[in-house]
Amino acid sequence: MQPLLRLFNPKSIAVIGGGAWGEAVLHQARKFGYVGTLYAIHPSKPEVAGVKAWAGAHLLPEAPDAAFVGINREATVGAVERLRKKGTGGAVCFASGFAEATAEDASGADAQQRLLRAAGDMPILGPNCYGFINALDRVAIWPDQHGLVPVDSGVAILTQSSNISINLTMQMRGLPIGYMVTCGNQAQLSQAHIAEALLDDPRVTAIGLHIEGFSDLPVWERFAAEAYAKNIPVVALKVGASEQARTATVSHTASLAGQDSGAQAFLDRLGIVRSPDLSSFLETLKLLHMTGPLASRNIASISCSGGEASLAADIGKAKAVRFPPLNDRQKTDLRAALGPKVALANPLDYHTYIWRDEDAMTAAWSAIVDPALALTMIVVDFPRADRCDPADWDCAINAALRVKADTGANIAMVASLPELMPEEVALRLSACGVVPMNGLPAALQAMADAQRKAPSAAALLQPGPDRDAVLLSEADGKRALWPYGLAIPGGTLLRDRTDLSNVTDLRFPVVAKVQGLAHKTGAAGIALDLQSVQDIADALPRLAEGAVLIEEMVTDVVAELLIGVVRDPAHGFLLTIGAGGTLAELWDDTASLLIPASDDDIAAALDTLRIAPLLSGYRGKPPIDRKALLDAINAVQAYVTDHADTLAEIEVNPLLCTPTDAIAADALIRKAP
Repeated sequence: MQPLLRLFNPKSIAVIGGGAWGEAVLHQARKFGYVGTLYAIHPSKPEVAGVKAWAGAHLLPEAPDAAFVGINREATVGAVERLRKKGTGGAVCFASGFAEATAEDASGADAQQRLLRAAGDMPILGPNCYGFINALDRVAIWPDQHGLVPVDSGVAILTQSSNISINLTMQMRGLPIGYMVTCGNQAQLSQAHIAEALLDDPRVTAIGLHIEGFSDLPVWERFAAEAYAKNIPVVALKVGASEQARTATVSHTASLAGQDSGAQAFLDRLGIVRSPDLSSFLETLKLLHMTGPLASRNIASISCSGGEASLAADIGKAKAVRFPPLNDRQKTDLRAALGPKVALANPLDYHTYIWRDEDAMTAAWSAIVDPALALTMIVVDFPRADRCDPADWDCAINAALRVKADTGANIAMVASLPELMPEEVALRLSACGVVPMNGLPAALQAMADAQRKAPSAAALLQPGPDRDAVLLSEADGKRALWPYGLAIPGGTLLRDRTDLSNVTDLRFPVVAKVQGLAHKTGAAGIALDLQSVQDIADALPRLAEGAVLIEEMVTDVVAELLIGVVRDPAHGFLLTIGAGGTLAELWDDTASLLIPASDDDIAAALDTLRIAPLLSGYRGKPPIDRKALLDAINAVQAYVTDHADTLAEIEVNPLLCTPTDAIAADALIRKAP
């Protein structure tokens, strides 16, 4: 593949198509200040949008660095082939109707394959793609209006939606956008490929990704590792439901994993923070652009309203932002600046005593800044310029700029409502290093998310191809997992219910379980707490038909857990750990990881569960054997690793955790023969 930076910073651009879209590309390039050479290609028109037209790419006086192909699907394939033969650096394929339209047009997949053959090693964006804007070099290959301005440095944003990309260019938050790239259906270049190339531009300060789905998982892993090594933070807005777990329908694991757990686990593994909405996405990118990753979630908030202080405290708690108590130095300096009538706390309401007194405001705001804090936020909402006099708020702007200059700390000015941070104020603040932030919820979400996270060093376990899977019996499932180190109860399988000779060797009480049922409770599939051979004989007629597994009961159980794995074609093998037993789905208390997961990752995931206090010993009860639990989870992981080509699903539920062991009371495996 040719280097992508030739495409993204072209010295010459060719536009194929003389309609409104092609004309718009030429117009937008000139409007944005592009200084390179523009070529128009049209078979009959002498010029397009004032640019001389050539009858074909082969007639151009040079190989263009970039091209916009704005013609129909069938003509696009031939045009791309001719551009490649000319030596073009890359092309934007605007037309739709390729693989993204297969549901409506069965020929779309074939058209996409023909397009890929035509492109060869020439990079192409799309198809079904708007193109890109490089605001760092005044390049716009873009068939529509946009709101970007030239910048010296900024964030790169990649989207799979052209309309969302247009909307993002119109933001008025003081966020400098260096690249806006639409990726279309990613026939050739995935978002990870494109983002990886942009890491080589030193002017890119952070990367934002609007993601509908993942492909080329190893490329994503490589990109995340390179971004971390170069200290370029990455933020994702992941939308849409993945296909994971749709083929796994018989277990609690599949229902608990949900439609999006695989995507979240993959992002966690990559060390990529996930924003919940567009506003938080933009605010996080802005914060990272200006401050880089924050050292912690320790924040101070200062405002002139108790209402705002309360809002900050409540929202911060929901976002897992911490407001540490004021230390003695902060209290002394704040008391000197504010006097005795202000109750000192964090978040702080400093009342309105010092409003309009720029020196006093500077002193108070500087007093709360501390080296132990990752950031200090000053809550200020600006009035409507069309109905009020915003000059009264210059004192706040000036004081914030002085605090930044005096302390050198990370300072943010946050409007509680997003529309109450005017763009002109945002630009004035950011020019001097104060982060302007639009809306308390998005600002606090950004502060929580602006952390540096290392990607996993272990390569993701790739799932094998789709294959028809069959359900193993519980006994067979346990026999398969036992050699990998999973502890199981002593037991015997009764195929003939009249022969109970083998059960006398077991320790009572025992449990009787009918084999072949995915969910035994409620289906006459299980009898518990059988104290003798006679109890077994009495219970068997009440059970459903089939072979019966008689097993020793575990009596000193502290907690019942679930360990499950589903084959997720989009992300790998999804490991789910959570509260188990018959109420697993009702509890809905799980954490998900991708295999392989380290002991540290597993331990951290366990600590997020609501059931975690029970595992550590609750109200005088003993804790579980944590090592035995880790051994059980790793036994399942080891089995999955050895059977990745055939495995569809595993569920161990319940895993009975005791003070000395972790024993699988039930095990389900679905795999191809």
